Amino acid sequence: MSGARTRSATLDGMRGRLVEIEVDVAPGLPKITLVGLPDASLSEARDRCRAAVTNSGCSWPDRKVTVNLAPTVLPKMGVHYDLGIALAVLAATRVVPQSSLEGTLVLGELALDGRLRAVTGVLPATLAGAAAGCRRVLVPEANVAEAELVEDVTVLGVRSLRHAVALLTGGQVPDDPEVEALPATGTTAWQHAEKLAHLDLLDVVGQHEARASIVVAAAGGHNVLLDGPPGVGKTMLAQRMPALLPDLDRDQSLETTAVYSIAGLLSEDGALLTRPPFVDPHHTASTAAVVGGGSRFIRPGALSLAHHGILFLDEAPEFQRPVLNALRQPLESGHVTVSRAAHTAEYPARFQLVLAANPCPCGFNSGQAGDCECSATTKRRYQDKIALPIRDRIDVQRTVTGPGRRDVESALAGGVPTKIVAEQVAAARERQAHRYAGSPWRTNSDVPSGDLHRRWPLDDAGTQEIDRLVRRQVLSPRSSDRVTRLSWTVADLLGLPAPTLAEVRTALALRRSQPLEGALVHLVESAA
Repeated sequence: MSGARTRSATLDGMRGRLVEIEVDVAPGLPKITLVGLPDASLSEARDRCRAAVTNSGCSWPDRKVTVNLAPTVLPKMGVHYDLGIALAVLAATRVVPQSSLEGTLVLGELALDGRLRAVTGVLPATLAGAAAGCRRVLVPEANVAEAELVEDVTVLGVRSLRHAVALLTGGQVPDDPEVEALPATGTTAWQHAEKLAHLDLLDVVGQHEARASIVVAAAGGHNVLLDGPPGVGKTMLAQRMPALLPDLDRDQSLETTAVYSIAGLLSEDGALLTRPPFVDPHHTASTAAVVGGGSRFIRPGALSLAHHGILFLDEAPEFQRPVLNALRQPLESGHVTVSRAAHTAEYPARFQLVLAANPCPCGFNSGQAGDCECSATTKRRYQDKIALPIRDRIDVQRTVTGPGRRDVESALAGGVPTKIVAEQVAAARERQAHRYAGSPWRTNSDVPSGDLHRRWPLDDAGTQEIDRLVRRQVLSPRSSDRVTRLSWTVADLLGLPAPTLAEVRTALALRRSQPLEGALVHLVESAA
């Protein structure tokens, strides 16, 4: 008896890092020592692995067994190391040849009788293993589809420790029961987005300017604030945005799927997520639920679950102030960092923020005398819940009012369905992809300020218009950049090579909730 090793992976936020499981069997009193900064759940692997090995018909060495998880300075947590530890012990006792484990990443939780259980985070762990040179992955059978999303990797699905030993030694494969998938935790954001994909803009009566606003937002990836009294269609408009967005590309799909893999929210078939997610947390959600965190394991929150999709906060002023303030940094950086005393995790969070808000607590501050019962101080305090730094990061701001009789009549006469508008949005996205080809940006909202003004500036008339408003302090420097990006999106929707003064003024109207006129509104009013 001597030493052996297998490979597994640990997750540092979204980044997987390879972990080498080293086992040494030496003379001495029977004892199992696990070192390498394991957490409590991983320390319990000693008893799980020993019971699984003996109940699978193999012998656990009656000697001193030392298990080291390298690199030792990296904290380890989770139960997916079980299979790797058990196989390393069997390799040290010559039950499994060490050569059969070379270049193999091993993931899986063991039951006491040797059966395997599905684990979370298989996709990012497999990506880390492939980057480190592993060309074969050993995972529970229920995680095979997820691991197979990684190209150029051979995936072996196993049902039990006996099954894994048989595959590695060339023995007869046992007829063990199938591995159960991770239990469902309710409707996930991507499932919600798939349901919303069937909703149509034709269901919204009137609201031509509001519809034009969300179409522009969808085309350029811009953030939106819809403000207005209850029942005018703010939520309806927000729920119809996912159907306007194009499918995710391969890289976006892998990133989004990896987030859901870590959160344990993938479907049973482990399919690649191809549609942008739609996340709408309740206004009572805690900061940890929205941003991410947890007492033992740091899990991605709603910000990361909305990655490459939409984060919709209905009744936004009703959210806790710390939750709203936590949006500032992710809206700029596209990621969120969650720090604890012994661990820090970073998750992607590049999403479109859509806020819906009433003008006051009672909701009827719509200019009609006698409707609102709130005092001026109460109204101001309510509106200030969405702080100025958050509002400044929202590109499109639109006050939504109730439809009039003409709006109802025009809606009954017809309009542009979501399918047609989605094609226009896709065409605008293609123009942006062509313009930003060779760069890391995909949409107008992604382009940094310096590159925006240096490589894609506005014409003189548009620049002078924005500069005039900045000097009058109507626009801040940040909001002037966002108006410039909006101008490019309006031009892309209208099929223009570059924005002119007219598109700049349309962008200003979109940001300042002013009346919209011309071709942009016609885009959502008539299919002609």
